[in-house]
Amino acid sequence: MVNAGRITNEFLELVRIDSVSGRERNIADLIKDKLLSLGLDVMEDNAGREVGSNTGNVIGKLPRNGRGPALLLCAHMDTVEPGCGVKPIVKGGIICSSGDTVLGADDKAGIAAILEVIRLIRELHIEHGGLEVVFTIWEEGGLFGAKNLDYNQVSAKIGFVLDSDGPAGTIINRAPSQDKIAATIKGKAAHAGINPEDGINAIQVASHAIAKMKVGRIDAETTSNIGIISGGKAVNIVPDSVNIQGEARSLNNAKRKAQTTHMCEMIRDAAEVFGADVDLVTETIYHDFYLGEESPPVRIASEAALNLGLVARLEKTGGGSDANIFNNRGIATAVLGIGMKKVHTTEEYIAVSDLTQNARYLLEIVKVVQTYSL
Repeated sequence: MVNAGRITNEFLELVRIDSVSGRERNIADLIKDKLLSLGLDVMEDNAGREVGSNTGNVIGKLPRNGRGPALLLCAHMDTVEPGCGVKPIVKGGIICSSGDTVLGADDKAGIAAILEVIRLIRELHIEHGGLEVVFTIWEEGGLFGAKNLDYNQVSAKIGFVLDSDGPAGTIINRAPSQDKIAATIKGKAAHAGINPEDGINAIQVASHAIAKMKVGRIDAETTSNIGIISGGKAVNIVPDSVNIQGEARSLNNAKRKAQTTHMCEMIRDAAEVFGADVDLVTETIYHDFYLGEESPPVRIASEAALNLGLVARLEKTGGGSDANIFNNRGIATAVLGIGMKKVHTTEEYIAVSDLTQNARYLLEIVKVVQTYSL
């Protein structure tokens, strides 16, 4: 039933449109036109004004024509850099970029699957309990679209986000929380060649703090990272300021809090040893979620996989997605694997067969939802 040529061509159309985070206007307008042509009620919320994007989230609604609960389907419109001027290449059933940009399968493969399923529902008159499709802005780097979504426009209590690696049948039912850590270490400037002993080298303070931190893989549930260090004015000036940005994640909230506390303590301790001052800010960017095997999204996705002869694989992930936000807003939401590979790199690719399988799987999910009640 899935039209392989159609979904492939639409995917190629989508990835050719520049839509790096904060600049999703062109793809949002295209998606709105497509949804309107398919008979959905379409609106754009004000999330862009809140976060500095040039567009808001796109929300489309297809009224129910059958039984079962309403279903939320979501994919994000933005891509990471380098994401402008994508030139997709199809060879041997594989789609990749020309090598100087990402491909954008993350997450335009998810968009393509949702659009194809809506077309199939209309063409084949498939019954459903109502679809609410949400295409979010600025998912990369902060989940800002989902955080600022107009939830008055969403009534569904079951959802699926199409935004993970792994083949169709992969069901992400557990994801971590994440803390952002930002520190400014304030030392004292001095001439590096004449009187360095009068200064306090903020970069040295930072290096001592980081050297004593536990970073990387902490345990099976927890990771941490120092990702950005910036400071100093010249090689002959003892630097009086340095900024550090890092993160801590864990599937276990207590472990995430403990890791964040540890990293902050190392920074404060180093500042005290050297006589520097420090400003520290921590923020929980998103909370964790866990869906048990009997939760509606997991049961529905598992049954749909079984119906198609796919292997239903429950997986945890170390990354966040819009599903983190939805689950903590009371919408039980699982993340589906869509076969994208080497995302966030210029080697990103996806197989044409995965594009078609994603749509087949999602359509079966829509059918299976008909048998459920909340």
